[in-house]
Amino acid sequence: MQDHIFIKGARQHNLKNIDIKIPKFKIVSFVGPSGSGKSTIVFDIVYAEGQRRYIESLSAYTRQFLEKLEKSDVDYITGLSPSISIDQKLSSNSRSTVGTTTEIYDYMRLIWANLAQYYCYNCGRKIEQQTPQAIINKISQLKGKKILIMRPIAINKKGEFSQEFNLLAKQGFVRIIADDIEYTLDDPPKLDKNKKHTIFLVVDRIVVNEDSKERVQQSIELALKNSKTVYVKDIQTNAIEVFSTEFSCPVCNINYSPKNAQSFSFNSPLGACPVCHGLGFVNKLRTCALINENLSIKEGAIIPFSKPRYAKAQNYIIQKCISLGIDVYMPFKDLTTQQKDVVYFGSGDFDGIISMVERFFESDPIFATQNAFLHKSVVCPDCNGFRLNKESLSAKIEGKNIIEVTNLRIDETLDFFKNLEKKLDPTQKQIAKNPLNEIIKRLQFLVDLNLDYLSLSRSTATLSGGEAQRVKLATQIGTSLSGVTYCLDEPSIGLHPSETEKLIKILKELRDLGNTILMVEHNEFLIKNSDYIIDIGPKSGKFGGEICAEGSLDQILTNENSLTGKYLSGKLKIEVPPKRNFKDFLKLKNVNVHNIKNLNVDIPLGCLVGISGVSGSGKSSLIFDFLLPKLKEKINIHQTLNREAFQETDFNSNDNEFFDSSQSSGDIENFQLIERIIAINQSPIGRTPRSNPATYTSVFTDIRELFANVTQAKILGFTPSRFSFNVAGGRCEKCKGEGYIKVEMQFLPDVYVLCEACGGKRYNDATLSVYYKDKNIADVLNMSIDEAYEFFDNIPKIKNKLGILKDIGLGYIKLGQNATTLSGGEAQRIKLAKELITPPNKKTLYLFDEPSRGLHPDDIKKLLHVINRLIDSGHSVIIIEHDLDILKCADYIIDMGIGGGDKGGQVVAKGTVYEIAKNPKSITGKYLKEKLEESNVSNRRNRLSKSF
Repeated sequence: MQDHIFIKGARQHNLKNIDIKIPKFKIVSFVGPSGSGKSTIVFDIVYAEGQRRYIESLSAYTRQFLEKLEKSDVDYITGLSPSISIDQKLSSNSRSTVGTTTEIYDYMRLIWANLAQYYCYNCGRKIEQQTPQAIINKISQLKGKKILIMRPIAINKKGEFSQEFNLLAKQGFVRIIADDIEYTLDDPPKLDKNKKHTIFLVVDRIVVNEDSKERVQQSIELALKNSKTVYVKDIQTNAIEVFSTEFSCPVCNINYSPKNAQSFSFNSPLGACPVCHGLGFVNKLRTCALINENLSIKEGAIIPFSKPRYAKAQNYIIQKCISLGIDVYMPFKDLTTQQKDVVYFGSGDFDGIISMVERFFESDPIFATQNAFLHKSVVCPDCNGFRLNKESLSAKIEGKNIIEVTNLRIDETLDFFKNLEKKLDPTQKQIAKNPLNEIIKRLQFLVDLNLDYLSLSRSTATLSGGEAQRVKLATQIGTSLSGVTYCLDEPSIGLHPSETEKLIKILKELRDLGNTILMVEHNEFLIKNSDYIIDIGPKSGKFGGEICAEGSLDQILTNENSLTGKYLSGKLKIEVPPKRNFKDFLKLKNVNVHNIKNLNVDIPLGCLVGISGVSGSGKSSLIFDFLLPKLKEKINIHQTLNREAFQETDFNSNDNEFFDSSQSSGDIENFQLIERIIAINQSPIGRTPRSNPATYTSVFTDIRELFANVTQAKILGFTPSRFSFNVAGGRCEKCKGEGYIKVEMQFLPDVYVLCEACGGKRYNDATLSVYYKDKNIADVLNMSIDEAYEFFDNIPKIKNKLGILKDIGLGYIKLGQNATTLSGGEAQRIKLAKELITPPNKKTLYLFDEPSRGLHPDDIKKLLHVINRLIDSGHSVIIIEHDLDILKCADYIIDMGIGGGDKGGQVVAKGTVYEIAKNPKSITGKYLKEKLEESNVSNRRNRLSKSF
């Protein structure tokens, strides 16, 4: 077996026709600056080629249903094994949870289907299905008891029951008990037919002893002859015990169908709640967002029907309102309460806009998509968010239904199953052995990966990138595969320094199963614990794509060509800057959100504040789930809650806390010191290929204006809009400004061919005939930012904007690069650059969520330089961060903890980096202390080397 993966002539993206030899069955770290080509090797060549070869091995019929991958741009690859990508993306499907993704929930369903005890969801009575012999045996154990053996005639039913009494008398029975009173059938009671009654037939009256065994058996068989249920009453205590040969509650007369694993799946009709269909929530119309009260009905006050597409519905509403005497020309806010109610709820044959909107949601998919903001998710009233139907939730183990167990913290769930394993009898152990082992093993992996604070019921759509990757990693370890090449994208993301030690242990276990681990990584600890390191560079984009160094850690540390090696050895480092003085604070009072309870904390302004702490300790909850929405509310950024406000909000679409004030509580003092708050996250700068760095930063507007002022453009009468590829006129109409045309193939990968009309340039010939300094508009978009910076050297307005993008380490990116191809780190830096390009004239608070993601130490140095420019301009910056190089540069640190989940939510330590480093309570402080000591040692070493 070949002991390495060999790639000959790699030319994908920016790779310079390089040969790469990657050792197998090792942990291999790919390092280097952002955009140097690391991900290209690991994901676009190794992973993609492994997947492509697997797909090609399948039948043509099967291939048409699978993702189609293009062949990598290499001469050849040898030694490649099946590849699996463990990236930071998980399903955004609301049905996907941590439990379903790791398959733990599948094994739990097997446990509940075989071991659970059922309880009536109406009365709580234990549900048991017994054979007649089992009932006889149970009654025979009541030695010395005087009992009545009874058969139910009616349980809480209306009627006179005279016919039933006559029939029973003819059959030879003597007594009945009606509404707790005993009667003889010779003189039966006359019951009120309009009232509910409970009636039992007394089959026998027996003293249970050895001599009555046969009589007990005969009486039970007689009672069960025309009934599935037997009631046994203790004459002395009046206690009643119920026995049934059916799986049902004899008291409530509710039948329970036999259960299997599907009965506990919220993705199956057998188990799902019939109201929410297994989602756990239902959509409720946000009526407050239906109307723009400043407009009249005629002007389009009813937001969902204001689009031309729904003019017919708009006209219908106008006509109905006129017929009902409502002024459609008056601003909606000036209508009377009664008139507003008519518009909302209708009158006569007019149903009102609420009913209309609901009907459109059901019948018109486009309407539903465009107006999704009108719906808010609320907990399902039928299942209370538990997703399953009542019958499935009535099955319990150790007093808990299956969802109650998934709602526990993962470490608590692990304890639950470990304790359950000890309590099972031999038969149960035999039944549950395999699924129980899998559950415990996989839960332990999640705990080892520091995900103990999550729950199995947590939706994967709400996980951070780092959490998602670790969940996928735990899933793969649980499968115990061997001979696989695992491709990891920065597995350290979202991990506190204390947690990376556990991660490397897990990765080594995966390696020792006989697998190859390839990871794109910047984390110093993980790199130093790798078996082999490949440094790609020397810089980014067209200045990268080469192997600068490779080998063991010692070889990298001594290789002068390795930029990473210089940072690892301390020859290059990020210096700790002088600390700023600050006097103003935002005072957060009585904060309650998620795991944070009644927290008071002061956050200094006019400086760089680092928020640190282990995963799940409450960092994001404090900053993004409380401070951000509360401060926005306080400074009145969004004054009206309409569709435009929703679209402009910089929140993830799955995060509704901003609009649900019940999610958090607390107050902020001194909020007037901030006039604007901006969250700069790693979400894409655009969701279509038409968005790119040039358009997002507005530098393209300046470039279009420049081209419109060229003599040739003036002669032709071209305006700046002529040079936009998003509007008709200057763009190529055949490809609509895309530059290529997609050709779908049934059995082969989809082919993207250059547009024949424009040759991939996006514009028509007339537009491309305009040149500025020998370049047309398409040539400019194809330039890297570095090239464009030189090209527009004599145009300060453009050059200055490009200079900011260059300074932030994005010089390698093309001006016209599709936004969808940018990494999260690149997108975040472009957003930051936009803020510097158009500096606000208001005092702004910037919030960053792990800006070090995807960044090499050299890139982090550039990032810090730009952040400091913001602060020096009078603004404030708060960063949630784990990277010690960034934290050590913070003016003030707030360390959250002590642990994750309900073990977190507290401020463990706060102060300068040196105060945190000295604080014995701070886990972060321990690692900061080590980092500061390393800096001091390297400083002394460098001074010593310079003296010789």
